[in-house]
Amino acid sequence: MTDIETEVQHTANAPESLRLMIVAGEPSGDAHAAALVGALRATSPDTSFEFFGSAGPQMRAQGVEALVRADDLAIMGILEVARVFSRFRMAFKKLKEAALSRKPDAVIFVDWPEFNLRLAKSLHGHNVRTIYYISPQVWAWRSYRVKQIRRDVDLLLAILPFEKEWFARSKMDQVQYVGHPLAGEVTAKLTREEFSRKHNLDPKRPIVVLLPGSRHKELLRILPPMMNAAIEMSQQQAKLQFVLVVAPSRSIDEAQSVITEANIDTKQLPTYRMVHHETLDALAAADAAAVASGTATLEAALLNTPMVIVYKESAVNWHTLGRLITTETYGLVNLVAGRRIVTELIQNDLTPQLLASELFELLKEERNQQVRKELHEVAHQLGEGGASERAAQQVLEFVRANPSR
Repeated sequence: MTDIETEVQHTANAPESLRLMIVAGEPSGDAHAAALVGALRATSPDTSFEFFGSAGPQMRAQGVEALVRADDLAIMGILEVARVFSRFRMAFKKLKEAALSRKPDAVIFVDWPEFNLRLAKSLHGHNVRTIYYISPQVWAWRSYRVKQIRRDVDLLLAILPFEKEWFARSKMDQVQYVGHPLAGEVTAKLTREEFSRKHNLDPKRPIVVLLPGSRHKELLRILPPMMNAAIEMSQQQAKLQFVLVVAPSRSIDEAQSVITEANIDTKQLPTYRMVHHETLDALAAADAAAVASGTATLEAALLNTPMVIVYKESAVNWHTLGRLITTETYGLVNLVAGRRIVTELIQNDLTPQLLASELFELLKEERNQQVRKELHEVAHQLGEGGASERAAQQVLEFVRANPSR
C-alpha cells in the first residue's frame, strides 16, 4: 500500500469531529438547547463534538463552553434591555467574532429571536451555515420577519404542528417539523395525594395553583393580582387551598419580597403554600391554575390541568409591542388548538376580580372536565415525544450534507 493510500484509509477511519456553536438566551431555550446537545451525543456517540456559544446553566452542565452566560441576558422588554444594552452589545460582538474565527460546522440559534435574528443577519454572507431551532413566532406577530429568516437561515426546525405549512405559504421550504421538545417529557414525580401529604394539604379539597412566571418583572406585575384573586376567592370559599409555585430561576425570598412590597396579607388565605422546584408536581395536583403565558402553559396542557392564561407587560412595552400581535389568541395552548379553549387575561384584563371569576368557573365539575378533555387533544397534537432526538438527526444530516464552506 502506498503512502497516499495509507493516508486516505487513515482519514476514512478517523472519527468524525463536529464543531457547533449554539446560542440561547432564555431559561426555556437553555433547557431545549441542553436537551439537543445531549441528543446529538446520543445519536452519534462516535462523533467528537465541540460545543460553544451563549449557554445557560443546563447547557453548561452538558459541557457547552460558555463564551457568553445566557443567565445574564434573560431579559424582556424595551426598557429592561435598554438598561443593559452594553451587555448585549458585548455578547453580540463576542459571539460574532467566535463564529467567524472558530468556523463552526453550523451555528444553531435556539429561540430568543430579538437577539438571534440580528446575529443571523450579521453572519449572512460570511459562509456560516445557520440552523434555527424553536422557530420565532412570526405567525403571531411581526410576520414581515419571515423574509429575513428565509434569507439568513439555512434550516428551520419547527416545533408546532402548523408551522411548516405556515412557512410554506410564505415561500420558505427549508423547514422541518420535529415536534415539541416538551411532548413526552412532562410528567409529575408525585401523585396528588403524595404532593398534598408533603405540603400538608387536603387532597379532597380544591387546590388552586398560581404560576406568576420566571422573570423578576413578571413577578412584579403578575404576582400581586394573582394573590389578590386568591384572597378574594378565599373570602367566598374558605375551603380552597392555594399553592404559589416559584420558578426555578427565581427565589422564595424574591417572591415573598414582591408580596410584602405589594402589601398583600397572606394571613387572609386559610390554606396557602409556597413551593420551589415543584412546578410539574403542583400542576398535576391542581384542580385549576393561573399560569403566566409561556412554556408553563404547555406543561399544564400536557398534564391536562385546567388553567387561565395570564400576562401583563409594562405600559411602554405593551403600547409598543402589543400592537404587533396579529393573532386573535395569545397563549400557545390556544394557538395549537386553533381556537380559544382556555381563557386569556392579558394586560388590563388581568384583574383580581376577573381572575377569581374565571378560576371559580374552572372549579365547576362540568367545565373542569370539558377543559381537561380539550387539553388532552392539544397534548396529542404536540406529538408523542422524541423531538430533541429528531432535531439532532436533522442537524447531523444537514451538517454532513453541507460541509463548511
